[in-house]
Amino acid sequence: MRVTPITEAEVAGQRLLVRADLNVPVEGGRVSDATRITRFAEGMKPLLAKGARLVILTHFGRPKPNELDPSFSVDKLRPALSEALGVPVRFSDNCATDSAVLLSQQLRDGEVLLCENLRYNPGETTNDPAFAAELARLGDLYVNDAFSCAHRAHASTAAVAGLLPAYAGPLLVEEMTALTQALEAPERPSVALVGGAKVSTKISVLKNLVGKLDAVIIGGGMANTFLYARGYRMGTSLHEADQVATVRQIETLAEAAGCEILLPEDVVVAREFAAGAPCETVPADQCPADAMILDAGPQSAEAFMARLNHAHTILWNGPLGAFEIPPFDAATAAVARKAAKLSFESRAVTVAGGGDTVAALNAAGVTGDFTYVSTAGGAFLEWLEGKTLPGIAALCAPKQAA
Repeated sequence: MRVTPITEAEVAGQRLLVRADLNVPVEGGRVSDATRITRFAEGMKPLLAKGARLVILTHFGRPKPNELDPSFSVDKLRPALSEALGVPVRFSDNCATDSAVLLSQQLRDGEVLLCENLRYNPGETTNDPAFAAELARLGDLYVNDAFSCAHRAHASTAAVAGLLPAYAGPLLVEEMTALTQALEAPERPSVALVGGAKVSTKISVLKNLVGKLDAVIIGGGMANTFLYARGYRMGTSLHEADQVATVRQIETLAEAAGCEILLPEDVVVAREFAAGAPCETVPADQCPADAMILDAGPQSAEAFMARLNHAHTILWNGPLGAFEIPPFDAATAAVARKAAKLSFESRAVTVAGGGDTVAALNAAGVTGDFTYVSTAGGAFLEWLEGKTLPGIAALCAPKQAA
């Protein structure tokens, strides 16, 4: 689908109703990690310089509908947002009232208005047309700059896009470009690393990836299920005994598509999942009866890195082991450093996403060397599944009269 970037529109004097994702960590009433705000602001500043008038919509947390719990107010985001944008940010304590519309109409070129938490209104999550119509009154042009929310058919991501000329924001365009390049038009050879706890949560992802890429490396608890399907002993390891048929189906699809599936050859096992727990490395088919697999072994990490060494596109979703607790982060960290090195040397395009993936890359200190790191969780996963995201489809749909 072809979306129209807001950078192609004439924005001077126009109220841009921008759906952002400013759902950031807050401690003690202050933003503790402004990364998401900073990235959003970098795309908005050139628009402000051209005379755009920003009306920003965002959600924050999960307040109960119609309960105006002040702990979920987005007013606390204003200092960090103002600093990132380099201009004062006004505030509306509602996003669907005449007073909010009036504040939007009072904006001058280059000025910014932040509206209260969308999720205070139940019409947001139900994609209510009436609520969307109220939101549409706040702007002249609609801009979706929240890829991380694009998998949700909410009023601010779907319905309102049909009521105004709709555009894609800079962050959304950046995300779509990176993911399309990695998945739909990868420079080959192309390799995906897919980890996580359960095969059952990523069946669609695996089925889609094995049909598009040259190799898929599988780690984490998912790898245990694949090993179990081969008859390997699992001991007390996390695995899904009821997913053997699914594993067989994925392997059949991969074989038909010429996609290689790589699994751990050796594994790190321990009797308990705890920091500093005694552990040992054993062949993947020799997990002791009283032990659990918690990481891919060093031989496996070397094999995975050797495979990446020949790749020109690397797509990563999910850690290779229980990376939260050392020493079970070793394989994930080693392979992450290898991928980052290939990216830094311009030998491969590296795209990663998902909460645990980002945390693992941050822990390894390599996030900045990846070509693109997505903070979108559910939206990133659904894109990997090959799904059409409602928020993206809405930007391409015919418009209605507001």
